[in-house]
Amino acid sequence: MVKQLIDILKEKENRMIEIRRYLHQYPELSFHEEETPKYIEDFYKDKDCEVETNIGPNGLKVTIDSGKPGKTIAIRADFDALPIQEDTGLEFASKNEGVMHACGHDAHTAYMLILAETLIELKNQFKGKVVVIHQPAEEVPPGGAQAMIKDGVLDGVDHVLGVHVMSHMPSGNVYYREGNVQTGRDFFKLKVNGQGGHGSSPHTANDSIVAGAYFVNALQTIVSRRLNPFETGVVTIGSFDGKGQFNVIKDSIEVEGDVRALTDETKQTIKKEVKRLTDGLEAMFGVTCELEYNVDYPALYNDPEFTNFVVESIESADTDAIKGIERCEAQPPSEDFAYYAKAIPSTFIYAGAAPDNGDIHPHHHPKFDISEKSLRVAAEAVGVTVFNYLK
Repeated sequence: MVKQLIDILKEKENRMIEIRRYLHQYPELSFHEEETPKYIEDFYKDKDCEVETNIGPNGLKVTIDSGKPGKTIAIRADFDALPIQEDTGLEFASKNEGVMHACGHDAHTAYMLILAETLIELKNQFKGKVVVIHQPAEEVPPGGAQAMIKDGVLDGVDHVLGVHVMSHMPSGNVYYREGNVQTGRDFFKLKVNGQGGHGSSPHTANDSIVAGAYFVNALQTIVSRRLNPFETGVVTIGSFDGKGQFNVIKDSIEVEGDVRALTDETKQTIKKEVKRLTDGLEAMFGVTCELEYNVDYPALYNDPEFTNFVVESIESADTDAIKGIERCEAQPPSEDFAYYAKAIPSTFIYAGAAPDNGDIHPHHHPKFDISEKSLRVAAEAVGVTVFNYLK
């Protein structure tokens, strides 16, 4: 049964690549996906499955029912893009100005469509159901997962499996990690209000830039002095808006920051310390502060038991696409797949996708690209797990 699945996916590999290249040319931003959901819905037309549209913001739920009682596994792929001007020079580069598939979600959708088609063709060979989650809006908080869960996409589902192509991981390999595998994310904006004045007379003013600069420096002590050395946390200031004239003391400045942590408990600690430093800033400099703190994606936790099952399933597959499966380190970026994992035991794995020419660029980069061999790797890794789970 698994061999038949792998053989069919191998035959359909070129179609996966064609779909990926088409989607790459027509990327759409989070919460503004219109044509991509239509494309996905049209793909399933006349196929023996149930398709539900408008699940959450523009999402689709596809149910493949074997007609025989059994368990239910969900498999998820996201399809949104990023506000980036593509600079890859690819023949199939984005045709939408300022929008690019710079994270591989085009590849996720392409492999998932062909895998789902194949599972429909072979559904008489397993028991239970497969739920295919085509999710929009992964890139922008609050993300698409929460709304899809609220609309019932996980009703009756026992486990969820997801995979992400990774441009910095060698192509042909699958990577996994049990437990906390990706950081959670928060972000904040702080406005520091002082009193403006002339640069020659600072004693008559209250310099918001000095107070803001102190805040930026003090912020770094949260990780170095407030977190256990074995905890993972990052606090980054991405924007300090204090532009004015060289001889004018500004009334106010704005600072924006990014928070990452490998556990939700660490995120909570960082949040508490940011607020404490803000209160201290007011007392120390006599300024007033307006803090907007947004609790965003939770940390992603891979269920150890289900992760072990996924690994054993992939290891047992006889395929020329997957060269090996390795345990990896936890990954710094955040993922709204974490919401599925908080709802039911789930696992998120990675398909190595480093370009064959060695020209590697990180995700969210204008020159980001992947090895298209990763599409079949992802399809087979997920497909063999589904079959083993429902056999």
